Amino acid sequence: MIPDEVVEQVSQQADIVAIIGEHVKLKKTGSVWRGPCPFHQGKGPNFSVVPGRGYTCFVCGEKGSVFTFLQKRLGMSFVDAVKLAGAKAGIEVQEVQRRREGPDPREPLWELQAATSEFFQKTLWDAPQGSAARDYLASRDVSRDLATRFGLGFASRDGEALRTYLHGLGYDDARLTAAGLYLPLEGSDQLKARFRDRLIFPILDQSGHTVGFGGRLLGPGEPKYLNSAESEVFNKGKLLYHLGAARNAIRKDDRVVIVEGYFDALRLVSVGVEGVVAPMGTALTDAQAELLGRFTRQVVLCYDSDGPGQKATFRAADLLLAKGFVVRVVTLPEGEDPDTFARSQGGAAVSRLLDEAMDVFDRKVQLLERAGWFADLQHKRQALDRLLPTIRAASDPVTRDLYLARAAEAAGVAREALVAELHAVRRGSGPRAAVQRPSRGDATAPDAYGGGPGAAPTRDALPTGPYRSGVEQGNAEQVLLRVVLTQPMWRDHVIEELGKLEESERPASVDFGGDETDGFGESASLALRDPVYGMIYRALLMVGEALSAEAIAEHLDPLAIRVYEELRADPQAVVDARASVADALRQLRGRSVDARLRALESLLPLADAAEKDALTLQIKRLADEKRSLGVQHWGMVRRSR
Repeated sequence: MIPDEVVEQVSQQADIVAIIGEHVKLKKTGSVWRGPCPFHQGKGPNFSVVPGRGYTCFVCGEKGSVFTFLQKRLGMSFVDAVKLAGAKAGIEVQEVQRRREGPDPREPLWELQAATSEFFQKTLWDAPQGSAARDYLASRDVSRDLATRFGLGFASRDGEALRTYLHGLGYDDARLTAAGLYLPLEGSDQLKARFRDRLIFPILDQSGHTVGFGGRLLGPGEPKYLNSAESEVFNKGKLLYHLGAARNAIRKDDRVVIVEGYFDALRLVSVGVEGVVAPMGTALTDAQAELLGRFTRQVVLCYDSDGPGQKATFRAADLLLAKGFVVRVVTLPEGEDPDTFARSQGGAAVSRLLDEAMDVFDRKVQLLERAGWFADLQHKRQALDRLLPTIRAASDPVTRDLYLARAAEAAGVAREALVAELHAVRRGSGPRAAVQRPSRGDATAPDAYGGGPGAAPTRDALPTGPYRSGVEQGNAEQVLLRVVLTQPMWRDHVIEELGKLEESERPASVDFGGDETDGFGESASLALRDPVYGMIYRALLMVGEALSAEAIAEHLDPLAIRVYEELRADPQAVVDARASVADALRQLRGRSVDARLRALESLLPLADAAEKDALTLQIKRLADEKRSLGVQHWGMVRRSR
């Protein structure tokens, strides 16, 4: 085999134009090279070669990398294609066998996981307990051959059968807990099986070792999907479902299709799409993107068509663009996901959808145009706010330039205005930068968790000391929450007033089927902008009037739980609730007016003369409103120790 890093080196350094030019007469046109297609014996210049990218024929549809061209043109294997391209690039490519001193220390865990997978498969097909799982697979049109190909199994409700089986193979309880298969029961020496009454999907690493499992609950309950615990061999954020089996197809096609879930991947493979992977139900990570970069730079995102699917699509796309990928998105019919669409329409329809996938930026523009966001000045401003993050994310300068031109054309604004806007936001200055709201997990939110950028805590590294808000006037947010938590009779009044503030600031949204998001980014409280206070406030809304500490804590992360406990720990901290609430709301209204002022000022560069006159009048009125609010002091709130 050839190490992945060598394949990537050859891919980057091989001169694809020179190599293909030995077989096709190419002529440079702009930044690409064109010529007759060698695969369908074309005559016109429909065959395009892009340095650093690959080739495409716009007539017969053939496309791929330099390796794909050599394989198809010369009938080579992938290994021989890499060797030939490497030789032409001056890189010596040798197949190697992995060598190490002694056995790999991970082998015992690999063997244990493989033995567990075999037991789960046997339970699914041979044990009476597996009948419900067999019926479930039949209901989803998953044949036994397809399930066996993916190694599907079943974990019964009785976890002792697996434990007894593994003991018989020589694995003790310490091994079972180290692998995350069993969990110690608190206050007892008993063990509890992690997977019970679940359909099991084995998860393999890119080398084909079984490293963990994903389990789908068959009956009611939460979580619906459960993955293995983190271990020496299993790190969910660094693995992609089906990558080991898909990597050769990905290299051959010079394209990877990313779906959201196990069944999506399984179904696409069943209709002939081999180069498909899934991030196992979580958001795509930097590590997963870098892993894919070893095999291709062409990505097609095929997520669900609902609101959360749209949001996940655009989040993943921005991450991939920042890593230098070319990103296209599939548009599924409303109400469909890859599994249901492939099951009902078949492989030919799936192939057409993948071939028709459009650039992610064009898809964003299309959605905004259909919703009428470019029809008036204020919506145009909001539309550009949703396009700029993707423009900023594009690390390839040519792609970024194309996106700028497309946004300027769609919005009918000068390209220079967008360039200035882009630079202002990057520097953290300018009107739009001033109103950016930090959201939970936003690595750029200043001091949101009491530290600098990127200081969001983990369970193992919570900041110590009193919580320090990263948002101006964060004290007003703290006061309102403290009043609500210590004097519940104020709850309805505070929620009503904050609701009015949210309505005054809430932008119009593109309807992607979600209630709390516009499909382009994280939902956030508009009234309380601090990420921790906002999380606590949303939890209060979700649990209703009971204000049960246990119910609220279920919706909070570790830091928010700590801050929540601090807020309710000192009922005497609020001396005069009525005055404190009034002053806090006045401060937040002033902040709201500030935000609207900055938003109006940001519209000025996009406005014509008449629109500028109207904007200037609105700005004057808001400035007057701000002055009427005055500046409040916090003398009525005693600092808690």
